[in-house]
Amino acid sequence: NVCAGHVARMMGLPVQHLVVATNENDVLNEFFKTGVYKARSSANTFETSSPSMDISKASNFERFVYDLLGKNSTRVNQLFSQELIQTGQFSLVDDACFGLAASQFGFLSGRSTHTERLLTIQSVYQHNGQLIDPHTADGLKVATELHDPQVPMLVLETALPIKFASTIQEAVGKEPECPVAYADIASMPQHVDVLPADVVILKNYIVDRLASDQLA
Repeated sequence: NVCAGHVARMMGLPVQHLVVATNENDVLNEFFKTGVYKARSSANTFETSSPSMDISKASNFERFVYDLLGKNSTRVNQLFSQELIQTGQFSLVDDACFGLAASQFGFLSGRSTHTERLLTIQSVYQHNGQLIDPHTADGLKVATELHDPQVPMLVLETALPIKFASTIQEAVGKEPECPVAYADIASMPQHVDVLPADVVILKNYIVDRLASDQLA
């Protein structure tokens, strides 16, 4: 979402700031705060109550760094294909371009924890009667901290609360209502095919399935 926002802003959309919200897996927040991008190992990637943010490496981040470095593909390749692979991290702390992340490209960031997202879910429910999912709560928590009262702030909702019923239950003491369209989804038949860890077999499987679906 924030990469799309960055592209739209570069095209002229009048956005003052793009706020990146992370959970305990805060690789992006760490970068925007310090200039150091440090990929996490599996052992150092936490399982949290906002699981779509449980990342060790940030997708689309390389695209932003390409713009940040003035579209210098050689430098980007050095950072991502050499330094990151060899050392697990890279730093732009001493690079004059790092300050442009905020001043020119408008990026700000923040972090939310399990306790904080529960409190955010509680607050929204108590004040507005609305249930929000944990990822939206992370975004709202960070947005609230960085909000300029003179500038409208939009927070992107990312999922239905019903997908995270246990966390909602923990936050407000009740499970969210399930939309009618998904009421029977848990009882629907499931179809599973187990494949070996082989890229060629996987590709052939996809081609075969698409072909059979077209014939049907």
